[in-house]
Amino acid sequence: MSQNHMPQNLPILYSFRRCPYAMRARMALAISQQQVKLREVLLRDKPTEMLKTSPKGTVPVLALSDTDILEESLDIMLWALAQNDPQQWLGDGATNEEMLALISETQNQEVINFKGNLDRYKYPNRYEGCDPLHHRDQALDFLQILNNRLTDQAFLFGNTPKLADMAIFPFIRQFANTNREWFDGVTTINHAQNWLARCLALPVFQQVMKKYPQWKTGDPAVDFPPAL
Repeated sequence: MSQNHMPQNLPILYSFRRCPYAMRARMALAISQQQVKLREVLLRDKPTEMLKTSPKGTVPVLALSDTDILEESLDIMLWALAQNDPQQWLGDGATNEEMLALISETQNQEVINFKGNLDRYKYPNRYEGCDPLHHRDQALDFLQILNNRLTDQAFLFGNTPKLADMAIFPFIRQFANTNREWFDGVTTINHAQNWLARCLALPVFQQVMKKYPQWKTGDPAVDFPPAL
């Protein structure tokens, strides 16, 4: 759709380019061809409009209307794919349940799971008495689970990308980039390393990582997704 012929009153997406949660939301919006107005924010300088829309102050936030707000990245992904799923990121009921269960292992807040270990590895100064290498090793256990799934297939649920791949790999990217030399040298997760490389090379990821200036009150929002 031409940007000169965009529908009026589009949903507003508050995003931060380097946030893994925002990355996966943007990918789902892009692959499903859901047009939105993107407002790129800095988390240390959150605009008043964003905080009024979602007081918890995290990204992504998708305002479908003044009263219909999606504040969780996975909810945004599922909403977008429910509108249009041209590459069949969703599967049947049983597959979707399995994918959601695997995704939950990255971010379960009740225990120190992959995301908790990632945060303690990447930002040890935020946690008293934290041993980052211990948490790196704990996070590696989850990489081994992914590696085992990838032994005979290119992606986590077959040979094409699915919801689980797109929801998980931004966090694996963050883990890998914390110490890329170390990550690339781990010999027990070669399938997961190759999978990450495949995900990073996907056109949709390249599409949504375009840089935008910080949005401030009074600035026009950006038409999203951008053209490939």
